[in-house]
Amino acid sequence: MSHHPEATPDRNLSLIFLFAATLFTSASLMFVLQPLFGKILLPLLGGSPAVWNTCMVFYQSILFLGYLYAHYLSTRYSQHRQIQIHTALILISFLALPLALPENTVPPTDSNPTFWLLWTLFLAIGLPFFVVSTTAPLIQKWFANVGHHTSHDPYYLYAASNTGSLIALLSYPFLLEPNIGLANQKSYWSVGYLILCLLIAACAFVLWKSRQTSEQQEDDQDTTADENNLSLATQLHWLVLAFVPSSLLLGLTNFISTDIASVPLLWIIPLTLYLLSFVIVFSKWNDKIHPLMVKLQPIFLLPFIAYAFINPADLPYWAYLILHLIAFFFAVMVCHGELAKLRPHTRHLTTFYLIMSFAGMLGGMFNTFVAPFVFNAVYEYPIMIVAALLLRPGRMNSPLQQIIAPALLVVAGIIAHATVADLLQYFDAIVIGLIGLTLLTYLLRTRPVGFALMTGAIIFLALGLHDLSSHTLYQERTFFGVLAVREAVLTDEQGKPESYHELFHGTTKHGAQRLATNLSQIPLTYYSRPGPMGQLFKEYDNSDQTWNIGVVGLGAGALACYAKDQQNWTLYEIDPLVVDIAGNPAYFSYLSQCARNAAMRVGDARLSLEKEPDQHFDLLVMDAFSSDSVPTHLLTKEALELYFKKLKPGGILAFHMTNRHLSLKKVLSINAEALHLASLIQEFKPQQDIPLVVATDWVVMAKQAETLEPLRLSRLGNWQKMPLYFDMKPWTDDFTNIVSIWK
Repeated sequence: MSHHPEATPDRNLSLIFLFAATLFTSASLMFVLQPLFGKILLPLLGGSPAVWNTCMVFYQSILFLGYLYAHYLSTRYSQHRQIQIHTALILISFLALPLALPENTVPPTDSNPTFWLLWTLFLAIGLPFFVVSTTAPLIQKWFANVGHHTSHDPYYLYAASNTGSLIALLSYPFLLEPNIGLANQKSYWSVGYLILCLLIAACAFVLWKSRQTSEQQEDDQDTTADENNLSLATQLHWLVLAFVPSSLLLGLTNFISTDIASVPLLWIIPLTLYLLSFVIVFSKWNDKIHPLMVKLQPIFLLPFIAYAFINPADLPYWAYLILHLIAFFFAVMVCHGELAKLRPHTRHLTTFYLIMSFAGMLGGMFNTFVAPFVFNAVYEYPIMIVAALLLRPGRMNSPLQQIIAPALLVVAGIIAHATVADLLQYFDAIVIGLIGLTLLTYLLRTRPVGFALMTGAIIFLALGLHDLSSHTLYQERTFFGVLAVREAVLTDEQGKPESYHELFHGTTKHGAQRLATNLSQIPLTYYSRPGPMGQLFKEYDNSDQTWNIGVVGLGAGALACYAKDQQNWTLYEIDPLVVDIAGNPAYFSYLSQCARNAAMRVGDARLSLEKEPDQHFDLLVMDAFSSDSVPTHLLTKEALELYFKKLKPGGILAFHMTNRHLSLKKVLSINAEALHLASLIQEFKPQQDIPLVVATDWVVMAKQAETLEPLRLSRLGNWQKMPLYFDMKPWTDDFTNIVSIWK
């Protein structure tokens, strides 16, 4: 490498600052754009976690193409030619500014929208995101050639890049989203992009003016031939070490977001830990931190397996989440630590980053395109936990495997040959046995193959055991999540056991039905007759004979059993599989018994309602949930305006807002106040123990307070005026703030 004898400490420092600032800015823009554009797209697809994961695949794919471009450019062209080509690319990318969705963007309703989503992303942000994605490898390669005294090992600059990513991700939910609307976010991002282009131009100017020895020029031109020195085994090792954390990231994201809330805020946590691991392993402290992570991982893995897979019911959700996040962090730290330890000479820098980005793209594609079609649940997540353990450094053979493996095989054999009744009878004993085996696997921690395979066997035995104990009749996975129909038993009014069916989305119950003929038309759970919806239909019993009623969110179809002969019901559901399940009498018979003539609309609620005539409905019921969360775009001021545009002047809007983690009544109260709507709330708790009648929260709204007066005065339930809040702004399509409503 060429060096400048006359270089001063100030020049050395300013060079580092310039190149680090360029990488920091580039990464910040990249990881602000991800939640920003994810938030723009979520309303079109009902807030599904798969939207975020599909966006991640797009980002990883463009990142790979950007790294491929940087590799090709830096190995095939002289430095001056590199600068000329990259300048032309940047100028072309300005055509995509300012950021915006293509006009008349509507997702398909009758097929998987994954490819539509990818194409939309490509049209909207493909060019600028591609330029941003080229920055990390290209700028580091340029720095390796400017003659700085650290040019021989520029990998530490990768920490600056990942620090930018980390700060951008954390600032989005806590700083940008609560204070800046989407329109301004897009404008500010465009300004940031122009600043990045100026910084890249400054780096290019430094490179253009730097002197090169003929030896260095030959090194640049002959890198392709020199790459033959890299063994295939080494490159495959890099690939696997980057592939597993990428897949694990999306698997964990899918796993936790179906149970807690389908909002970008929660999805950011695993990605933050993922980026933090890169910051740490490419820093100067990795030599000390990596061995420590390898030692600590098995210790933290033991409670994770015991409580997260073998016996998860004993933990509250936040502890459950923390266990998963800790196990994930150790797994990616060990994999990425090995990756950093194996980083090559700078002449292979772009090859190294190219393989890393290719592996990241493959991980995303596996989770998005392969796993949903191969698995009927999120099994790719535990598979990658096992794969991460296989990649631990250590020895390959152990006599302990001869002791533990037969014990595990005996347990597996007993479970395989036992009847369901036997398994359930000895469920607790088997759980204790699996926990005991988990402790034994700790003895294999220095033997990656034995440790990983034993751990994997325990996890999948535990998952299989829980599937049996849950009496799952049907389970399927779609773009919108995992749906399951389960059979359970309750004790009826006479003290006798009685079967019923439940519908689950993820781990959240979305409805239930008793199977006895005389009980099968009784709405249950959140829609029970003693509850708010039963009260509403009973209170307006004499005036609702010919009502037009719309219900957004189908579930098991329980609300349909409030239908009357002269009423017209229209049911809206975004997931075609929910329609199939609710319409199958083998699982649920609410629709076939109570609403044979109801019209069904498949698609996002707001997009579907836009097509309905104005002033069409007497009652509109909003019951759309993605697992445990109402998609945010159904709660905004514009959404409420749309609902009341479709309601008759005396119409009623009923909003289901039962939620474990978010205080949705805040949003509805502030928006109702902003639109001058009358509103009542009931946070219903059953007065007596009635089978499958649960606590549930509902809000009703109308243009005039007189419309809701019968409910307010009713003795059927405790309807009260909505509390007023003054600590947050109304939610709009341009502005939402999840942090402010977290319980």
